[in-house]
Amino acid sequence: MYGGQQPIFILKEGTNRTRGKSAQSNNIAAAKAVADAVRTTLGPKGMDKMLVDSMGDVVITNDGATILKEMDIENPAAKMIIEVAKTQEQHCYDGTTSAVVIAGELLKRSEDLIEQNVHPTVICEGFRLAADKAVELLDAHSIEADKSTLHEVAKTALTGKSAGAVKAFLADISVDAVQAVARVEGDEIIVDLDDIKVEKKQGGSIRDSTLVDGIILDKERVHSGMPRSISDAKIALINSAIEVKKTEVDAKIQITDPTMLAQFLEEEENYLRSLVEKIQAAGANVVICQKGIDDLAQHYMSKAGLFAVRRAKKSDMEALSKATSARIVTNIDDLGGDDLGAAAKVEERKIGESDMVFNTGCPKAKSVSVLHRGGKEQVVDEIRRAFDDSIGVVSVAHEDGSVLTGGGSVLASLSRDLRAYAEGIGGREQMAIEAFAGALEVIPRTLAENAGLDPVNTIIEVRKAHAEGKSTYGVNVFEGGVMDMRAANVLEPVRVVDQAIQSATETAVMILRIDDVISSRAGGNGAMPDMGGMDMGGMGF
Repeated sequence: MYGGQQPIFILKEGTNRTRGKSAQSNNIAAAKAVADAVRTTLGPKGMDKMLVDSMGDVVITNDGATILKEMDIENPAAKMIIEVAKTQEQHCYDGTTSAVVIAGELLKRSEDLIEQNVHPTVICEGFRLAADKAVELLDAHSIEADKSTLHEVAKTALTGKSAGAVKAFLADISVDAVQAVARVEGDEIIVDLDDIKVEKKQGGSIRDSTLVDGIILDKERVHSGMPRSISDAKIALINSAIEVKKTEVDAKIQITDPTMLAQFLEEEENYLRSLVEKIQAAGANVVICQKGIDDLAQHYMSKAGLFAVRRAKKSDMEALSKATSARIVTNIDDLGGDDLGAAAKVEERKIGESDMVFNTGCPKAKSVSVLHRGGKEQVVDEIRRAFDDSIGVVSVAHEDGSVLTGGGSVLASLSRDLRAYAEGIGGREQMAIEAFAGALEVIPRTLAENAGLDPVNTIIEVRKAHAEGKSTYGVNVFEGGVMDMRAANVLEPVRVVDQAIQSATETAVMILRIDDVISSRAGGNGAMPDMGGMDMGGMGF
């Protein structure tokens, strides 16, 4: 082989190298393992996962992004699949499980093509053609979004989660919150979800959750003598300490006479009293301070009937500024009436075991708050995750102005259209496009499997409905068979499906193009971790 010469080694000792079909097979196996790990969570009948970390903390969820984030995965190919979920979460806030499952199915079907001696680059080209065509076909299935449509989008996102029992209640909060912070720039609607501040407190029931047209602070007033509630609040946001100023350099004051000490203390008192008087002179009756408030200043504020909070977070200060139209002031000397914000009421309320400050009735609020309640910490956390998905998809649908029917109906329709498209392509790319079309059916098939239905019969019924021109028909997970998803108001944003198809395709193509895996990361014997498996340590399922 080497003509009698010694072989030449270009890799250092202990390096592990996997090439050709073996490398592709290992990568595909790892990717499929990740997809299979989250596949059972898909849909209204999806199951939850219990994740237990090394510290013993427990997370119970069926949110694909959370599950994949918590999994301790070593395999590099499997990590690439997790990136699909991250991308989907960042851009669309939902559809993470669908994107990962589609990516896994694309790789599974490409493995069959590789066994038939179809070259990976041909498969990649076919997948790209199919993805471009699928995205192009989405416009024909889109439905214009209005407020009632947004409400149904939110309910669809909440279905199948722990919050499913109160999905109509949380959907109302989601739509109202998104529409409150939405702004129009030119012809576009922009929604910044950072303007929706979410707080969670254990105790009470989920239905005790509330939307506030203002800001909730997880703080309490600084002095018990202050009023618990202020109506017609004039709010000053101060980003400087209401304390005696410290010198920039070390200073030493020598006092030789008791009267000098009295004068020194009196001067400090006068200075703090003057700060409080300046705040009063500006017309403020509520003070939110980002830094500290001296005990003596608290006393003067209490006597003046002011309501004050100290050490508010920077993000809370910015949210209050948007909600109340107040300007954040860094020097109390500059505080004037124009800098003050307005709220109908500022009050301290007992929520669970702690006090919180509610700024409500802000007339021009462009930042709002949602308080989540629940009887157990894990319940509140899961409600928060479900709500994040809900406001995310509502914001996406509101920005794009269009939605699609769910229940696997659109993907089943795209699958049918792509099969027809493949016939006009010819060549081996046609096989790849047909494989892509078959892979899209994994979503309706998985919905059926997770609902305990026969997946083969369900897919046949879905195909039959679409052949009859019923393009909005999808899987009826509650009663079996198929149903009109438009009539059932099962809706999701166009961007969720668009991004899921594109990111799944890109990742599948990237993995398929790898034919050589070289790892210099040495284990105990200088070997790389098994490329065909992945570490599921720390997971309780």
